[in-house]
Amino acid sequence: MDKPQEEMQELGFFGIYKETFKTILEWKKIFTQITLSFILPLSFIFILHYVIADLLDWNIYHAEERVDNSNTYNHHLYHKLSSAWIGYWVFKLIFMSLLLLFSLLSTAAIVYTIAEMYTGNEVTFKKVLKIVPTVWKRLALTFLWSYFGFFVYNVVTGVVFMIWYTTTNLDGVLSDVMFWIIFVMYWIGLIYITVLWQLASVVTVLEGSSGIQAVLKSNALIKGKRWLSWFIFFVLYIIFVGDLFLFFAFMSYGFINLIVGIVSVFILMNVFLLGYVAQTMLYLVCKSYHSEPIDKAGLSSQLGGYLGEFEPSSKANNDIQLGQPQFQV
Repeated sequence: MDKPQEEMQELGFFGIYKETFKTILEWKKIFTQITLSFILPLSFIFILHYVIADLLDWNIYHAEERVDNSNTYNHHLYHKLSSAWIGYWVFKLIFMSLLLLFSLLSTAAIVYTIAEMYTGNEVTFKKVLKIVPTVWKRLALTFLWSYFGFFVYNVVTGVVFMIWYTTTNLDGVLSDVMFWIIFVMYWIGLIYITVLWQLASVVTVLEGSSGIQAVLKSNALIKGKRWLSWFIFFVLYIIFVGDLFLFFAFMSYGFINLIVGIVSVFILMNVFLLGYVAQTMLYLVCKSYHSEPIDKAGLSSQLGGYLGEFEPSSKANNDIQLGQPQFQV
């Protein structure tokens, strides 16, 4: 984090990842503590979810099969099927809650840590643990708006696909080409929404906005850096999907699956860590690109306010807002 902010705009794809790795290695102690406390449980829950979901799916499948094979109404069989579905959705609710919790904790911890490094303040794991509870509600609001965006995007995409599928008379090679065009466009949009969500999370921690305002600010922030932002997270998506593919490929191989599961958790843990650090680096790059220098005293005041050291002043908050250029005497 020794690079001046005005030089951050010069960083490209490899430069951002270089700064990301450099920051993690230089501050490996604090990042190791954050990873073991928040990101490792997040990765483990994510992988474990697929194992448990597979068992629940198997239970539901066999319960439905027994109901279908029954010639008469059997209250016991229908009760077992209903219980299986209830168990499935209870599990999904618990999984999503834990996933959201550790995702918010990881985001708050890493963004705060990098911001403290940037301001030159001493950063300790004890301070990180204090900051997390103070910002998680704001991050949750931003997450909910981002999740709403994902939901709307998937619904609209599904409607478009169904209209195309039911109205087109194309077949053969041309139909396959159209399918892949829609598929590629869908993933381009999905990764773009992911970028907005990730940068909105940084904005929520470092600026005075949250929810839809943070999402809109992140959209303004990446203007001129959209494709750079997209490729930063595209690489992480590729590794993420490859890791899941590796896990699913050996999911039914007993002891081998255990080894692969451990490897998958390790890979996923590092992907999450890289993503959280890279999103903050991208934020600094975009701020520099828009000639919006971050006043270190103002940012320090904002961060100190989270810890109750002092109330961040209005000026301190405004000094780090997008679209609020600073004039130095």
